[in-house]
Amino acid sequence: MNSHPHARHTRGDVTRHPRPKARSRAAGQRRPTRPAQPAVAVELVCLPGLRDIVSTEVTRSLAGASNVAAIPGREDTVRLDLAGSFAPLLALRTVVAPYRVLSFDVPRPKSLIDGPKLRAIAAVIDIVSRLNKPPPASFRFDAAGSDSSVFQRLGSALADEAGLPYRPDDGECQVRVRRSLDGPGWDVLVRLSSGPLSARPWRVADHPAGANATVAAAMALLTHPKRADLVLNLMCGTGTLLIERLLTAPAAAGFGIDVDASFVDGARQNLAAAGLSGRAACSLGDVTDPGATGAEPWDVVLADPPWGDKSGRRSDLVALHASVLERAIQATLPGGRICILTAEMPVMQEFLRGEHRLSLVSATSVFHKGHWPQIYLLRRQG
Repeated sequence: MNSHPHARHTRGDVTRHPRPKARSRAAGQRRPTRPAQPAVAVELVCLPGLRDIVSTEVTRSLAGASNVAAIPGREDTVRLDLAGSFAPLLALRTVVAPYRVLSFDVPRPKSLIDGPKLRAIAAVIDIVSRLNKPPPASFRFDAAGSDSSVFQRLGSALADEAGLPYRPDDGECQVRVRRSLDGPGWDVLVRLSSGPLSARPWRVADHPAGANATVAAAMALLTHPKRADLVLNLMCGTGTLLIERLLTAPAAAGFGIDVDASFVDGARQNLAAAGLSGRAACSLGDVTDPGATGAEPWDVVLADPPWGDKSGRRSDLVALHASVLERAIQATLPGGRICILTAEMPVMQEFLRGEHRLSLVSATSVFHKGHWPQIYLLRRQG
């Protein structure tokens, strides 16, 4: 075969010539760039008390975020401007729900039925349908007077424009309507997720006393997770703290322990659903047993012992907290981090007052299932 670079290539009786090279771009001539996508207003709703942690997660993980700020008087909301896709918002772990904010200079909600305004709202609903799998099958309003004739007419008009049924009681796509926070007019906030982000898809086994997943994710972030971390979850329940730590950042290994066999089985199911079976294990055991947590010291210890109205007499809870903290100290490497969620603040304060092996790094109050427990971040002293 002739390998000369200018040889003709033939196939049958058809002669083919090499494709000419593309002309090189003139010196100094730049490839045309797409116009920058304008930033739009977004609000992130979280559990009260987690606002600063949400802001930290947004700043670290959303490249297109700017003007990240709290809303005065709102302990459960972070506002930001976002350029680019909304998809990364659905991956935030400390957020309950993200909303796209549309602001309209109108005197009352019935003015939203106007064509351009209605089309703008419908366009965001279409984005929600494309973001979520499966897409929402209907929408509803969350607003004062949502059962009024005005919202009935607005719902009917928006259903026609968006091509999505209006179900005022149980619609999956939530549309909030409120007076504007920045001046006259009204805001329309469309939730970008079909449901709360705290309802994790991996949670196939659940328990009413289990930690909220966004609180667990906040605890993981507070420990400043590292890839080399060995992570121990005492009284792991169905595995929420352990799973959220491993999904927040890689770790060398994870291990959970619980005295209840049904919890251990549920944790294993959840680990498998989260795709983490090969990165963590759970075992049946009592935290008061010195050998239950293994001989290797751990970099991070997580725990959510029973508290408040969850179970047990107060004297039993005090003794249990003391046992969990003592086991955590013994299992943690010097310099390691211990993160505990509990509403038994007097018990914790009394324990820490005379404990020289631990230093308090932070205590974060969070609204959790009708209570205000605290997330204690502790450091094991050498």
